[in-house]
Amino acid sequence: MAGVLDSVNQRTQLVGQNRLELLLFRLGSDQLYGINVFKVKEVLQCPSLNEIPQRNPVVRGVAHIRGNTVSIMDMNLATGHQPLENIQNCFVIITEYNRSTQGFLVRGVERIVNMNWEDIHPPPTGAGSENYLTAVTEVDGKLVEIIDVEKILAEVSPMSEDVSAGVIEDGIAERVVQKHILIADDSSIARKQIQRVVESMGIKTTLKKDGREAIEYLNKMVEDGLDPLTELIMVISDIEMPEMDGYTFTAEVRGNPALKDLFIVLHTSLSGVFNEAMVKKVGADDFLAKFNPDELARRVNDRVLDMTGERILDEEEDEGS
Repeated sequence: MAGVLDSVNQRTQLVGQNRLELLLFRLGSDQLYGINVFKVKEVLQCPSLNEIPQRNPVVRGVAHIRGNTVSIMDMNLATGHQPLENIQNCFVIITEYNRSTQGFLVRGVERIVNMNWEDIHPPPTGAGSENYLTAVTEVDGKLVEIIDVEKILAEVSPMSEDVSAGVIEDGIAERVVQKHILIADDSSIARKQIQRVVESMGIKTTLKKDGREAIEYLNKMVEDGLDPLTELIMVISDIEMPEMDGYTFTAEVRGNPALKDLFIVLHTSLSGVFNEAMVKKVGADDFLAKFNPDELARRVNDRVLDMTGERILDEEEDEGS
């Protein structure tokens, strides 16, 4: 266990190589689960928990960790199973998602494994829309399930998807009525969140589950004689995705003469530990931490104004006044 704990914070060098490291853990059975080490802040024996009134049943309590109060969620309960028992013998994985810190209660932590995103696959098509898997893989001949943590967080603590008044320019959709936005994200919840914000602006969307699906879609557009630069306002891509991550997807786009000028925003829950230098290294145009409807809408709004040249005119008018 000490080896796992000591190595958790030393694993950023794989970013940009279509590789990741998974922290393997178990819940209420012998099934192995995985979480990207890049999102893990630390692992510790379950501390003393304080109950809070009117809490979501998934939240077993709060703990005071390094001067912060952290909600501890029972991951077994969150995924539709029985609550974990004897929690004093369980472990807590402290993570950072979507600009917040939370803890996930698990029965046991195994080890860290080095993986290639090409070996991480979408869940089986028969898994259904209510499953909590975002991907699956195999380690030493055993199935490893990667849980859609964003789905758990959205259910335990729903976030507003409404865009504040004044963020979107009047008539923004009419400026790009024939264009749409390509969205690539392996989390069904994250895809729908982005889709709802963009479509609330009156702009059409196309959804893909990972970088490989997105790059195949773009290449098919070119094969069909369509110009992606004319068809698309922008691409909004997650970073962590099975088959092909967002960094590799961006590098593939930049390496293709027919696609290289596409406007790409990397949209990720890797807040806090995210290395923004990687955005520049792979050639993405922008980075946005999940999930803030106003910030997302503002990025789309500004991109449309840039495409039409209106933001430049506005800035010149401001300078001249």
